[in-house]
Amino acid sequence: MKFSFGASTKGFTHIRFTEEVRGTARLVREGTSEHLEIGTGKRSEVSQRTFIILIRSIVQAAKRVRVKKISFDASAFAFLKMEEAELASLIAQNLLMANYEYTAYKTKPKEGFKQVEEVCIIGSNKAFQAGIKKGVAIGEEVNACRTLANTPGGDMTPKTLAKAAKFAVTGLPVSVRTLGVPEMQKLGMGAILGVGKGSETPPTFTIMEYKGGTGAPIVLAGKGITFDSGGINLKSGDGHEMHMDMSGAASVIHAVALAARLKSKKHVIGLIPAAENMPGGGALRPHDILKSLSGKTIEVINTDAEGRLVLADALTYAKRFKPSVVLDVATLTGSSMSALGLYASALLTRDEKLAAQLLTLSETSGDYLWRLPLWDEYESSVKSTFADVANCVSGSAGRYAGATNGGMFLWQFAKELECPWAHLDTAPRMTSAPGDELAKGAAGEPVRLLYAFIEQ
Repeated sequence: MKFSFGASTKGFTHIRFTEEVRGTARLVREGTSEHLEIGTGKRSEVSQRTFIILIRSIVQAAKRVRVKKISFDASAFAFLKMEEAELASLIAQNLLMANYEYTAYKTKPKEGFKQVEEVCIIGSNKAFQAGIKKGVAIGEEVNACRTLANTPGGDMTPKTLAKAAKFAVTGLPVSVRTLGVPEMQKLGMGAILGVGKGSETPPTFTIMEYKGGTGAPIVLAGKGITFDSGGINLKSGDGHEMHMDMSGAASVIHAVALAARLKSKKHVIGLIPAAENMPGGGALRPHDILKSLSGKTIEVINTDAEGRLVLADALTYAKRFKPSVVLDVATLTGSSMSALGLYASALLTRDEKLAAQLLTLSETSGDYLWRLPLWDEYESSVKSTFADVANCVSGSAGRYAGATNGGMFLWQFAKELECPWAHLDTAPRMTSAPGDELAKGAAGEPVRLLYAFIEQ
């Protein structure tokens, strides 16, 4: 999607906004020109949340009638009372996100895929244009994250994911290095290595570093399970879209890339622990015991609770950077979806200030969060009879508080950090949900939230 600025809209379908029901769309032809009427509902009732969906609905309406070029007045959204640059950025992000569709494996139809090719903005000033430019960068990195997450598991191995991290920052001042099995064995990363034992494709651990500023870095760790069969505790055959179980890693990769691309004056490190969880001959068995990088031993109650294992080693590895804050991002539990549905990711942290900051930024970025408890009362859930900790709760009690139990397991390693830490369980937002006005597949969250956090 190309953006242009000017007064002439010849060849463009102009967008007009009415106070009809939000999402209503009607193509109107007047002589040789045409415009697309979009309902906003009552202007006084349009919030930032509904505005995001409104912007996306413009693209969806244009696609339906095969309009490839649209225009609108920069002043059309003045009623929102946002700063111009911020408003413009939000517009560009969501136009691009709505225009995205994963077509890498589709045969291109003769008439081409339905897409809006160009957007012309009328009457914009420098602040608005700068906001559009920033929004384009954000939207493009979100969509690149979606492409990475959508890639089938057969074409996305730990090694491929490591290469993707390097490719994502081509031409940017970001260093990337990847540890293989020998290096991880030397360090003692027994948790990651344990998860990867059942696969023919070996695990990797990738470190991305962007030095846009001095001081203690912000460390982001993303779960990179490139395919999750469940291991010996094999998943059922209902799909689960477990080729996307590396969505946390994808979001971290593109958040670091975005920080570099927009020349953030921050020091940011991305950690990508990657493995394929398969039931091969060498796979983990229930009740096997692993020794993690921290020295803690872990009893594997269920081999399908593997994401927290690779993140345990990543959290311990983060200590060596003396970070100012650590966030981990993972499609960790189905329980978070049971608790929250499909419209918010779960936030778990012991730090009140960090929680407040992330919740506020989730509202302004559009990557919504809801906080779940991480109280002392839950700590007994990760105690093991035979090791220091257990990777999940055994028996019938395992049906309850799964998202909190997953966060509590990670807390056993994060508590050794000398800085605030938060866990984002993004399973609810792994894919787009009804009403998002986005193509089916990966949602690209929480790239926008991570970048907003880096900036603040």
